[in-house]
Amino acid sequence: MTAGADVSSQPVLLDKLEAGVLTLTLNRPERLNAMNIALIQALLAAAQRAAADSACQAVLITGAGRGFCAGADLADRALGPGGARPDLGQALDKGLNPLVRALRSLPKPIVCAVNGPAAGAGANLALACDIVLAAKSAQFLQAFARIGLIPDAGGTFILPRLVGEARARALMMLADPIGAEQAAAWGMIYRAVDDEDLMGEARTIAERLAAGPTHTYGLIKRALAASAGASLDAQLDLERDFQREAGARDEYVEGVRAFLEKRPADFRRVAGA
Repeated sequence: MTAGADVSSQPVLLDKLEAGVLTLTLNRPERLNAMNIALIQALLAAAQRAAADSACQAVLITGAGRGFCAGADLADRALGPGGARPDLGQALDKGLNPLVRALRSLPKPIVCAVNGPAAGAGANLALACDIVLAAKSAQFLQAFARIGLIPDAGGTFILPRLVGEARARALMMLADPIGAEQAAAWGMIYRAVDDEDLMGEARTIAERLAAGPTHTYGLIKRALAASAGASLDAQLDLERDFQREAGARDEYVEGVRAFLEKRPADFRRVAGA
C-alpha cells in the first residue's frame, strides 16, 4: 500500500513486498468481504502481478475486519427487470473461474489466513490456496444449497479431494458450517490456530516459503494439479520430466551443496537461475 493512500475504496489491499511476500487483503469489511466484480478483478490482477514479479516469492491472502469472505455478493447476481434471471454461468466465466485458475496455476506458493467466516465462494477461494491456516473462531460454510445453487469457485473439484466424497456431499447438501478445528481434523485445511496468533503464524510460513526454492514449488503445484486426472504411469512419467527439470537448475545445486556443507540453503542467491 502507498503511504497516505485512501484505502477505503480499494477492494483488495496490496501491501508492499516484505521478505519476498506479497500480502493481499480482501477489503470490503462492511460486507464481510463479499466478492463483487471489482474485488474479483482486483484479486485476479494482483495474482497476475505476483506471477510476473520476480521479487515476489510467495503470496499471503487474508480478509479485513471480522470475516474472511462471505462469498459472492448477491447484489451482483440480483434478478433483472421483470424478474429476469441472471446468467450465472456467464458471471462465473468472467469472474470467479479465471481467478481460481490463476491461483491454482500461480507458480509461487499461496498461504491463506482465514480470519473469520468463509462462506460459499469465499470458502472455496480459501481452499484454492496452497496452505490454509484458520483462526479457531473461523467457520467454513458451503452455503450454496441454501439459496438453490451448486458450489462453485472450484468447490466440487477441490473439497472432495480434501475431505473425501462422503463428507463433501454432506457439507454441500446440508449446508452446515464446520469449525476451523474440525476442518483441520478432516484435512480440509492445514492448521487451526489461536485467533491472536493467526497472522503471525501465516506470515512466518509465507516468509519461509519465500526463502525456499520457488521454481521447485511451482513444479510441485503443477504435479499435484496433474495427479487428479492422471494414471499412475502418466504421473510417474510426469515426475520424471519435472525431476529432470528441477535437477538442471541452480536451486538443486545449492540445495545439495548446503546439505553436504551442513548449512541452510540460500535459495535467494540463485533465484531466477
